[in-house]
Amino acid sequence: MLTTLSVQLLFLFNPVNSVLQQLYCTIADSCNCDFKPNIKGLEWDLYRNLYGQHLVQDIVSEEVAKFLQNKNPDRPLVLSFNGPSGTGKTLVSSMLGNHLYGSAMSSPYVHQFVPTLHFPLPDRVKQYREDLKSWVQGNLTECARSVFFFDEMEKMPPGVVDVLEPFLGPSHVVFRTNYRKAIYVFIGTTGEEVITRVALENRQAGRDREEIKLHDLQEALAQTVHNSSTSGFFNSSIIQQRLITRFVPFLPLCRHHVERCVRSQLCSQGLCSRDDVVEAVGGAMTYTPFQGHYFSSTGCKAVTAKINLFL
Repeated sequence: MLTTLSVQLLFLFNPVNSVLQQLYCTIADSCNCDFKPNIKGLEWDLYRNLYGQHLVQDIVSEEVAKFLQNKNPDRPLVLSFNGPSGTGKTLVSSMLGNHLYGSAMSSPYVHQFVPTLHFPLPDRVKQYREDLKSWVQGNLTECARSVFFFDEMEKMPPGVVDVLEPFLGPSHVVFRTNYRKAIYVFIGTTGEEVITRVALENRQAGRDREEIKLHDLQEALAQTVHNSSTSGFFNSSIIQQRLITRFVPFLPLCRHHVERCVRSQLCSQGLCSRDDVVEAVGGAMTYTPFQGHYFSSTGCKAVTAKINLFL
């Protein structure tokens, strides 16, 4: 039997043997995959630079740490980021890539799929399924620690991602890949109404935002994502078989969260002292519901443009 050391030595004296190299990469934690996880760095980044998302901070930190500490996981880590626009879904995705790979989001083992770019035509679902299966299997063969991001899931043609089912469960065998070490992140706004309603009811009841718990949202999110005709998971077997490790709810942001985003961007420009701009941008945002002005309609997404108006 080849030991890890003996496989490494074979590479040293026979570098053209790509088959052995791929084999080693499927059983090892690193190889040439540039996989250099920094869990403490991820936790620090989440708690320092993500505002108003206590559930996200706790769930992502816990699930990623638990998954990577298990040297032989029985299934991949599969996360679904759901919530309103501008609440940090893309930011957290970048944090994951940045703290898992030495070359961060530019790593060839971090893969991003955008429906409007990769799967734009609803009548080509069959072809997209074949392409996606081939892409994922090929990348897993190249590196077991691959990370896959699927953005704008609300625009994904239903049925496309179902082809990933064999890669996500614990009992399947995918030829020539250690598929259980991969991470999948699905990102979308489907379920934002459920999340906003729970946040609003919590606020109107006079409870602190941090009192919202995952169990208040998890099952409702799963049902909404599965039943919505505008969801890429519409009637998906992935949801039915509970192959999503966690649905991660991103809460709508309040004014003071938006102002923290403003201050952070100002400080990055050396303008931390501009309290006037922080106040002006916070006041210029649109908030809902109209009567309460509780939550920013665009989160932190429009902050940059607003800052430029007041500088």
